[in-house]
Amino acid sequence: MEAADLSTYLKKRIRTVKDWPIDGVNFRDVTTLFNDPEAFRVMIEAFAMDCTQLEVDVIAAIDARGFIIGGALSYQLHKPFALVRKKGKLPHRTVEESYTLEYGSATIEINADACEPGQRVLLVDDLIATGGTLLASAKLFEKIGAHVVGVAAIIDLPELGGSEKLRAGGLPVHALCAFNESE
Repeated sequence: MEAADLSTYLKKRIRTVKDWPIDGVNFRDVTTLFNDPEAFRVMIEAFAMDCTQLEVDVIAAIDARGFIIGGALSYQLHKPFALVRKKGKLPHRTVEESYTLEYGSATIEINADACEPGQRVLLVDDLIATGGTLLASAKLFEKIGAHVVGVAAIIDLPELGGSEKLRAGGLPVHALCAFNESE
C-alpha cells in the first residue's frame, strides 16, 4: 500500500475523542486499530517493511500502547523486544532517565541488560506528541551503549513539535499518519 493510501486507511479507523483528557484536546485513540484485525495487520506489515531498511537488532517499545505495536513487530521480525517503563515497574537492575513534561516531570527506565552495546535499536510508540518520552528513551539506550536508529509511531502530531525535536536530535522518524489539531 502506498504511503498516502496507508495514511488515509489508518486515519479513517482511528477514533478522535474531543475534549479528552481536558477541554480543547483531541485525543487520537489507536485502540480502534488494535480492535480491527485487518488494520492491525496492515500497520504491523508497514512497520516491518521500514525496519528491514534500518537493519534493526532490537525493538524497544514505550509504556503502554507502544508495547502492543512493539510486541507484534518484534514477533514479525524475529527480533528481541525491550520495554521502556515508568519508574518502579521493572524488577531487575535498571537505568533511568528523567525528563520534563508539559506540566511536570517523569522518569522512565529500562533493564540495564535490555540490549548489548552496539546493537541497533528502533523505538516504537503509538504517537509522537512533544517528543519528550522518546528523546528520554533514546538517552537510556545510549547509556547502555546501544545505537538508536530511529523512531516509529502510528501517529505524528506535528503541531506539538515532537517529530521536529527527534529529527534535530539525529533520530529518523517514521509515522504512518499525521493529524493536525483541526482534523
